[in-house]
Amino acid sequence: AKVRIIAGSGSTFDPRIETRIYPLFGSKHPDILAAKKTLDAGQLPANFGWLVGQITAQLREATAGCDTLIAHNVHTMNKNLPLTVALRALTDEGDLQMIAWVHDLAWMNEQYQGELFDGDPWSLLKQAWPNTRCVTISQARQAELAEMIGLPLERIAIITAGLDLPTFLNWGSDMLNVVSRLSLLDADRILIVPARLTRRKNIELALRVLAALRERTGEDDRLIVTGPPGPHNPQNMGYLGDLLDLRHALALDSAAHFLYELGGDKPFIPDDPLMANLFGFADGLLFPSTQEGFGIPILEAGLARLPIFCSDLPPFHETAGEDAVYFMAQGTPPEAIAADIQRTLEDSPVSRLRRRVRQHYRWDAIIRDRLIPLLNEGLTI
Repeated sequence: AKVRIIAGSGSTFDPRIETRIYPLFGSKHPDILAAKKTLDAGQLPANFGWLVGQITAQLREATAGCDTLIAHNVHTMNKNLPLTVALRALTDEGDLQMIAWVHDLAWMNEQYQGELFDGDPWSLLKQAWPNTRCVTISQARQAELAEMIGLPLERIAIITAGLDLPTFLNWGSDMLNVVSRLSLLDADRILIVPARLTRRKNIELALRVLAALRERTGEDDRLIVTGPPGPHNPQNMGYLGDLLDLRHALALDSAAHFLYELGGDKPFIPDDPLMANLFGFADGLLFPSTQEGFGIPILEAGLARLPIFCSDLPPFHETAGEDAVYFMAQGTPPEAIAADIQRTLEDSPVSRLRRRVRQHYRWDAIIRDRLIPLLNEGLTI
């Protein structure tokens, strides 16, 4: 399927998407502003019919070859009533399936009451149109729209607004690559272990904790180990083999991620910007070392607002104090650590909302889960 952007102003923002600009479709065109001034006084402009005719012809040209037209606020706002009337003419012809994408309702907003009058064209803004599927952005707006146009709630779809996560979180190209290759966006709890693959980092415990957590929740919980094998001890390669065997034995091949593997023949080592992105993305820090002299990741997790789950080591107490969940690196059962992680994240409003936004309020998920199914179903009401 192809997408065409039709607007009254602006320019092409992505070379892959056809964009057509028709100035009369905008609310700031001088002729439209002049017409609105007259309409706001309850009168039809002398050139209203001409404007509607021009816009109708341009709409036919703009939508040639299209199956469905999504119109934002045109059905419910009085910013360009000639466009609303022209769109209604095309709707009545029945050649296009229409989606009325409703953010705002002029008739339900006191701010606009002095600009609205009985009869056409103003009454078009509070009617259910034929061959048109209504979509709005929230349950609250759905209820208002249903009351205004007299449709049952179930006839009005809700497709929320969302965020572009990479832009909002300032992801670099490496972060985009990691998230894409590991399919992290739809995962549930994501734990980060910022450590090299050496025995004192106790990565095997992290793997067992992840297995226990996934067993408890029945969900797609993940572990990201950021560092490569340690370079100084030849025994580290043997340790790596043990970890890979354990990961496979615990059925975690697609859930426990060693970032070094993304580099192929040359180990992938994340730089500082990528580490900052990972800390800003993860749901919790898991740091199961058997020995540490200080523990910089505790500080990084603090700045990133990450819950901390770490070994009960004196250096960690010096920095995290009472603001971490501690366990014995060589004594606490993985199941107990997993229970603490689950409880802490579920009890945290910040963690719950963060996960909900990541999974359900990012644009690619909204398009995949809500918009495309809507386009594929019968749209006629």
